[in-house]
Amino acid sequence: MNAIRWRDAMTAALYGPHGFFVAGSGPADHFRTSVHASPAFAAAVFRLVCRLDAALGFPTPFDVVDMGAGRGELLRALAALAHGPATPDAAATPLADRLRLTAVELAPRPADLPPHIGWTTEPPTGITGLLTATEWLDNVPLDVAVPTGTGWRYHLVDPDTGEETPGPPLTPEDLTWLTTWHPTPPQTPTPPRPSTPPRPSTTTAPLIKRFASGPGPSVDANLLINGAGERVEAEVERVEVGRGRDLAWGGVVGRLRRGVALAVDYGHLRERRPVGGTLTGYRNGRQVPPVPDGSCDITAHVAIDSVAAAGARVAGCAYTLLSQREALRALGADGGRPALSLAGTDPAGYVRALAAASAVAELTDPAGLGGHHWLLQPVGVAVDALMAR
Repeated sequence: MNAIRWRDAMTAALYGPHGFFVAGSGPADHFRTSVHASPAFAAAVFRLVCRLDAALGFPTPFDVVDMGAGRGELLRALAALAHGPATPDAAATPLADRLRLTAVELAPRPADLPPHIGWTTEPPTGITGLLTATEWLDNVPLDVAVPTGTGWRYHLVDPDTGEETPGPPLTPEDLTWLTTWHPTPPQTPTPPRPSTPPRPSTTTAPLIKRFASGPGPSVDANLLINGAGERVEAEVERVEVGRGRDLAWGGVVGRLRRGVALAVDYGHLRERRPVGGTLTGYRNGRQVPPVPDGSCDITAHVAIDSVAAAGARVAGCAYTLLSQREALRALGADGGRPALSLAGTDPAGYVRALAAASAVAELTDPAGLGGHHWLLQPVGVAVDALMAR
């Protein structure tokens, strides 16, 4: 078995020359993020952009940098909103004329991407404005660790089959992360069986991704997609080591001169870490076993508090953590149904308002996308006023 560490396997499977995100048709063909689910998401982000623009004094340029931009869907929507007729703007120079949009993505630039949207493989430095990372951190490669009779060891994986086996001991840095950010390891760990295929988790939690097409996952697969909730007994404990994600988030926060870094992702906090792990795969609208051969998305929930602490250390100031439901409501998207009286005076308007409310309801559903975390890390600006209802 050609077993390697999960971090290395994920890196090759997702971002190698033939990786899932580099050579494929794009994430939207396999699953829906909030960006794909409804234009209400981009509208809410645009409200945040407008508020942040004013808080920063209407800078020229105002940057919006999107990490893991897919095919540029969010930036296209923001550009359209900025050029819309109803865009509020108190600046001498309209936002549309000051907006500098940059997609950060390893895949080739889409042929139909408007020329005013930049495309790069690395985030720029000196950003003044908003840096977004919508379901980017869950695809930052990580290692998996398992307890053995000789301590915590890396779980190795065969990229061709997904079979796993215990490997070398954790480095001091990863062991420190584990003991700091994951609950206390078991007192008498049981050695895992060698060469085991990936197993579904036995935990339950809100849905973490919506499906792009098809009937959705099998019953067994749902155990994985819903696997970030209450800690319950699991046959083999495994820990997803998030130190690399802390470094990645701290790195992009460090690219900000002034503004806000916003991460939107599914994740967990130290008090409720999943025992069995959350690593899973997606392909063609269905959940599949996480075999890192480049044929599917490989993702795992984010240790959001650990990531947040890393960003705060770089920025030198506190972060704000909200659920997506709370954040969208603060930005004017509450999913409330229109008054029934509107149907009598403006039937067409009532239908439009009802459709808009339904779209927002999917984004704010606490059992689905509404349960995602919004992590806002400010640099040189206060967040409270930006997220005030």
